[in-house]
Amino acid sequence: MKDFEKKMNELGKRKEPFLFILDFELKTPHVIPLNKVNSREILYQLRSKRNHVFDPKPIERPVLNIKPVPKKIYCEAFSLIRQGISHGDSFLTNLTMPAKVELDLSLKDIFTAVTAKYKLYFKDLFVVFSPEPFVLITSGKIRSFPMKGTIDAAVPRAEEKLLSDHKELSEHYTIVDLIRNDLSMVAKNVKVNRFRYIEKVKTHQGALLQMSSEISGELPDNYQEQLGTIFRKLLPAGSISGAPKKKTVEMIKKAEPYDRGFYTGVFGIFDGQNVESAVMIRFLEKTQNGYIYKSGGGITAYSRCEDEYDELIKKIYVPFA
Repeated sequence: MKDFEKKMNELGKRKEPFLFILDFELKTPHVIPLNKVNSREILYQLRSKRNHVFDPKPIERPVLNIKPVPKKIYCEAFSLIRQGISHGDSFLTNLTMPAKVELDLSLKDIFTAVTAKYKLYFKDLFVVFSPEPFVLITSGKIRSFPMKGTIDAAVPRAEEKLLSDHKELSEHYTIVDLIRNDLSMVAKNVKVNRFRYIEKVKTHQGALLQMSSEISGELPDNYQEQLGTIFRKLLPAGSISGAPKKKTVEMIKKAEPYDRGFYTGVFGIFDGQNVESAVMIRFLEKTQNGYIYKSGGGITAYSRCEDEYDELIKKIYVPFA
């Protein structure tokens, strides 16, 4: 774990551009100088930063057959989380599950065809097409954009319903408070710049509305030589773990029947001056038994198992152009 921190600090101090891909538990992190990234094995796109020249090309939308975990299994895990919340061990827990999916495309084909702000193809093992930034660092200012709250955009008055939903409001307040506290560990003058703004995310079945906020702070003058330390302190990302973080992660490990791996980790680029990074959600993994899609959502005291199970399935999508 300390190796990635040291390497990021050293490369940052030299102002040498690098790519970092950090798994959820920091068991197998990768920190690679950009001039050593093999574009046959790793493809990335973080808004305008990319190591490929092709643009998304429309394809005939393939059928995505989804086989989620049985509702009974999900609700058993949900009950464990709710029990922990009722005991005061957590206020917000992000519960995730793997689903088997059938899709007649390669991971590289999917990477090429999808549209997303943040995309990553990694060694034919997994592909990410994430809508959620983690932190952006520009000229010594760090910003985070936690995303909590989802609704089908086709629902009548969807935005109004999302903004007025008591459960979603509680979840969003909690995550904003958590991220504000996290940034305070590495920055000063931390503040919320935008609170609960709505973004539309395309899926293969329509569109979703998702709620985000923007929080910022000011880093010390020598932040570039502390990049690894900054990320170690901020991880795991609050939006995909919960609050309080340490106890909540313990609950997650007990409730989830699988290893998240790189799912819900973060990846990003240091360009020699600034950092752009994203949370690895919307995650499709290639296994010996076929494709696995990992998805999840935040659980609070106001959550209902049926609603959360439905949201888990709605987040299984591929945003084809």
